[in-house]
Amino acid sequence: MDPLTSPLLTDLYQLNMCQAYLDHGETDTAVFEFFVRKLPERRGFLIAAGLEQALDYLAQLRFSPAEIEWLASTGRFSRALLDHLAAFQFAGDVHAVPEGRVVFANEPILRVTAPLPEAQLVETRLLNILHFQSLIAAKAARMVLAAPGKLLVDFGLRRAHGADAGLMAARASYIAGFAGTATVLAEQQFGIPSFGTMAHSFIQAHDNESIAFERFAHSRPQNLTLLLDTYDTETAARAVVALAPRLAAEGIHVRAVRLDSGDLLALSKSVRAILNAGGLAGVTIFASGGLDEDNIGAMLQAGAPIDGFGIGTSLTTSSDVAALDCAYKLQEYAGLPRRKRSSGKATWPGRKQVFRRYMADGRMAGDIVALEGDREDGEPLVELVMRDGRRVGDRPPLAEIRARAVRDIERLPAPLRALRPDACYPVEISDTLVRLAAEVDERLAQHASTVW
Repeated sequence: MDPLTSPLLTDLYQLNMCQAYLDHGETDTAVFEFFVRKLPERRGFLIAAGLEQALDYLAQLRFSPAEIEWLASTGRFSRALLDHLAAFQFAGDVHAVPEGRVVFANEPILRVTAPLPEAQLVETRLLNILHFQSLIAAKAARMVLAAPGKLLVDFGLRRAHGADAGLMAARASYIAGFAGTATVLAEQQFGIPSFGTMAHSFIQAHDNESIAFERFAHSRPQNLTLLLDTYDTETAARAVVALAPRLAAEGIHVRAVRLDSGDLLALSKSVRAILNAGGLAGVTIFASGGLDEDNIGAMLQAGAPIDGFGIGTSLTTSSDVAALDCAYKLQEYAGLPRRKRSSGKATWPGRKQVFRRYMADGRMAGDIVALEGDREDGEPLVELVMRDGRRVGDRPPLAEIRARAVRDIERLPAPLRALRPDACYPVEISDTLVRLAAEVDERLAQHASTVW
């Protein structure tokens, strides 16, 4: 039994509510929407990601006999609920913004329409899937914007918060524009190009650095990259210059050298000079070691001759912004619009659509969040992706999702592309949605004054 696909990977209160719904016959159609309430200071935009895994989860969600038996053994749940879960199969509709699209606060990224217990039960795992990949994709997009034209590779599995996080970070960063990942399973599962060089231990296992380089070259001659900073970086660069002609005579060419520590700006300049003087102007420089979009951008602005970057911890943990203020909230039940009115967490009721307007040059101009069925200027973003528990259309190739993200990132307004902390994108709420919220408030006020 795979824990990541088990329906028990949820919060207890989902099961508690399902039992209460069933006990009282509250099984009419419900509409829930996943959205982000507000953007963190260092996220001027987000990238919708994780939809494919979310749809897989919904399509495959089943309770096994062993899981039903375990639930029964806890003594918490009625036979009626256990029987309901034993026969459970998601049969609802899902609307969503396609993966790779840029999204902003208060915009519905995914909508679930299903009987109330069914739509409620899937909340936790949907949040878990969509939140993480969207968070990481947005972080990766910032790095892509900070290093235009550079080779960016995910190095973060070893520091990720678990195996699933490491694998999905590889996927999310590739969607946002990374060239690939060091995680081999991501290539096997998703077709993401995998990259790998060598570790310091390989050099340390040899008494002579040049011998280590030569042995590695003979074993891994394709796309040969040599790690320079195990001992003295500049000495290692000179060793590469001395070794390169011998390797070339055997048909083996050094493609790149990697720097992993020290003053990467200064070392990249000195190594570039050594390589150029030794006739290796075509050998590229790849850097890694505690990097994020800020120091990458600063190094490149200062003229660092670095051609690519391996980015680990800051990517897979989104170290500067650990989480998004996101939610999955009930927006309609039994044909009536619903809303939450809590201070700082109020929601807009009803089934919604997002319309995006563009400037004459193709850049994004602003979004309008409106009710489904409204007609507003712009491109509608929310699409039907699952009907009656079955996918609508074919599964899009990851390359198509990635191209969509690249296109949307290119169409961001200049201040957002420049990662300016004060950059703001206009998201309006339509007049009809504002009026509906007022109508819901009035209805709730009337019911609140009724004596039961």
